[in-house]
Amino acid sequence: MASKTISSIAKELNLSRARVYQIIDMLDDNEKPSKDSNDRYVIDDSAVNAIRKYYANSNTKAKQEKTSPIDDKVLDIMRRQLDEKDRQIEKLTQLLNQQQQLNLSTNRQNEKLLDTTTNNNPSQDDNPSQNDDTDVLKPTESNSKGEETKTLKKGLFGWLRR
Repeated sequence: MASKTISSIAKELNLSRARVYQIIDMLDDNEKPSKDSNDRYVIDDSAVNAIRKYYANSNTKAKQEKTSPIDDKVLDIMRRQLDEKDRQIEKLTQLLNQQQQLNLSTNRQNEKLLDTTTNNNPSQDDNPSQNDDTDVLKPTESNSKGEETKTLKKGLFGWLRR
């Protein structure tokens, strides 16, 4: 009669020692291994077979429980949520596309406005006045040595013309 240890059975079935002890506790009294004088299990071949059989049955039940009606309900709920999220993403994508089209249209209108203001005859606000100190043609006290200074552009989009 070959005796095995809890550790060897745990390794063989790829379980923890604690799980093997749990299985032994679940076995019928006539299938449980006996204990020796040191209160350790004496595990013979019939006890090993009973442990394997219980483990195989519990494993099969666990696999069957994985496809329970509860799981089907959860899957159904998750599918509906995914469908809703897909619709929300589609709607947000459409809104983003609309926003981009609006931005593009606004930019084109701004460019047209800039083109029309730069191609028209300059108004009085666009021309520097005769007394403007930033005019490079007229020497002032600060630039009387003949140094040139830049003429400041006037208008809202003057910085674009530089």
